[in-house]
Amino acid sequence: MAEIKNYTLNFGPQHPAAHGVLRLVLELDGEVIQRADPHIGLLHRATEKLAETKTYIQNLPYMDRLDYVSMMCNEHAYCLAVEKMLDIEVPVRAQYIRVMFAEITRLLNHLLWLGAHGIDCGAMNILIYCFREREDLFDVYEAVSGARMHAAYFRPGGVYRDLPDQMPQHQASKIRNAREIARLNENRQGSVLDFIDDFTQRFPRYVDEYETLLTDNRIWKQRTVGIGVVSPERAKNMGFSGPMLRGSGIAWDLRKFQPYDVYDRMEFDIPIGTNGDTYDRYLVRVEEMRQSNRIIKQCVDWLKKNPGPVITDNLKVAPPKRNAMKSDMEGLIHHFKLFTEGMHVPEGEVYQGVEHPKGEFGIYLISDGANKPYRMKIRAPGFPHLAALDEMARGHMIADAVAVIGTMDIVFGEIDR
Repeated sequence: MAEIKNYTLNFGPQHPAAHGVLRLVLELDGEVIQRADPHIGLLHRATEKLAETKTYIQNLPYMDRLDYVSMMCNEHAYCLAVEKMLDIEVPVRAQYIRVMFAEITRLLNHLLWLGAHGIDCGAMNILIYCFREREDLFDVYEAVSGARMHAAYFRPGGVYRDLPDQMPQHQASKIRNAREIARLNENRQGSVLDFIDDFTQRFPRYVDEYETLLTDNRIWKQRTVGIGVVSPERAKNMGFSGPMLRGSGIAWDLRKFQPYDVYDRMEFDIPIGTNGDTYDRYLVRVEEMRQSNRIIKQCVDWLKKNPGPVITDNLKVAPPKRNAMKSDMEGLIHHFKLFTEGMHVPEGEVYQGVEHPKGEFGIYLISDGANKPYRMKIRAPGFPHLAALDEMARGHMIADAVAVIGTMDIVFGEIDR
């Protein structure tokens, strides 16, 4: 009798669960995965090389486009790295605004992850629930930066501008009557901070709804419990970080152990898993949303009571105030010089990591004293996680590969760079 050999199967990049640009070559024995070989590079945009040809300010919008689900967290790491090289102090109000928006971004990331992971595993409704909350948070993004996704709001030395006093409101249209518009604008009568404050009070109830749909759902547990188990030792050895590491029971969070900006003033807990499987990582991320909501609330309370500058007064880094630019020729010249030539960063090298929603996101910069980086290297959190896909998927069925890809929360903008 002839020996039956394993066969190989292309999973993606067209498969919806491959999220667009992952080609996975699976070696199968029947429907059981013997080996999984991820092929990447289908989204390579040469961000690290492009950074060498752009000024430090011009590089900032590239950060939004790396992990395009966690825009301001990418900006955060970049700004902190530049500030460390310039040795400049960031105003405290700007630090609170940054921390608040970093956590809003964490919610945006985890909401998309939860909706996409759910729909990959067959839970259809959860995506609609999650997008309901994402719309409110995108409205906040748009209010402060003018863009719903790629904000470029963080700047070396602080943030682009202070929080607006008026939250933008929905306008009447042919498809919405006056009563519907009044309902939509009910919590938009005050400032952006008032709107965020209202959101923090509503959000825990929404998270309860997600858990009602999934946490004790027996089909969800069948798809996730015992799938992609990673022991604490292996998680550390493979370079895991963020929820992937905490899901395996390691309480490591840069916001606690290497705090930046005002995270050392925040009260929050680090959720950890016990079994290191896909279900535990789901529970960790859901609890992280609750903890992020706590941090946002603390920032809102502080910001309401403490006005102040939101960007450094160092004119080698920050533009002049608008009235100075319009009334003073020196201010006008400085404005054009800053945005054409850019800032000059002292010679040296620096690494800055942040607790990104997906793990440790790091920026390694080398400066030769010019107005552009000599070299930039990005430490993408998803890269080591994807490298572990083979180990996590072996022995599971093809359908389980979908759950394993989902539990990693990978976005290829940062992996391919």
